Amino acid sequence: MGETTEQSDDRLHRRGLMFILSSPSGAGKTTLSRMLLAKDTEIKLSVSATTRTPRLGEIDGVHYHFVSDAEFDQMVEEDDFYEWAHVFGHRYGTPKGKIRAAMKDGQDFLFDIDWQGTQQLYQKDQQDVVRVFILPPSIEELHRRLAGRATDSDIVIAARMERARAEISHWDGYDYVIINDDVNLCFEKVHAILEAERMKRARQTGLIPFVRGLMGGH
Repeated sequence: MGETTEQSDDRLHRRGLMFILSSPSGAGKTTLSRMLLAKDTEIKLSVSATTRTPRLGEIDGVHYHFVSDAEFDQMVEEDDFYEWAHVFGHRYGTPKGKIRAAMKDGQDFLFDIDWQGTQQLYQKDQQDVVRVFILPPSIEELHRRLAGRATDSDIVIAARMERARAEISHWDGYDYVIINDDVNLCFEKVHAILEAERMKRARQTGLIPFVRGLMGGH
């Protein structure tokens, strides 16, 4: 009974991490993010602020924090973003908010951001950032997926393909790179990375008192 309590306490005493999933549009990061959030209760989605208008079904504060250009400008001026960037004519940013405090209590956060945001976030907090990049199995398959959405025009698809090639060129700026030719297998790899990163010695702050107890015990 006592051993179980000690292990439970030790499990709770770890520093949280910022888990970044990036990919070119159509490579599967949104699907993988949803799967990860559904399976793992210890990680929450970091909700970004954006200047674009809500799409059908999107809820303010759940999918995004929808703000005006003036509000976004003020947040930039007050240094209230971990990172922010221009994407397709709009701005997106990650508000610092309570993220740092929650991470001290062991809360993990999932970030669905591009390579620019990843670079900014990593520069501000290297020790807590884990960077994962998802690649499509081929450029032809990526085009097929984008064209299959049926909601985008040929011009938009062409723009997304051009942006995808630019995103792919930054693959070497990530800690882990996974080819998504099977979404279930890809998800297993993503979740394995998250579990392994949680076990890193530097993040397990509860290990020091736990090991001291082991060494001092009889």
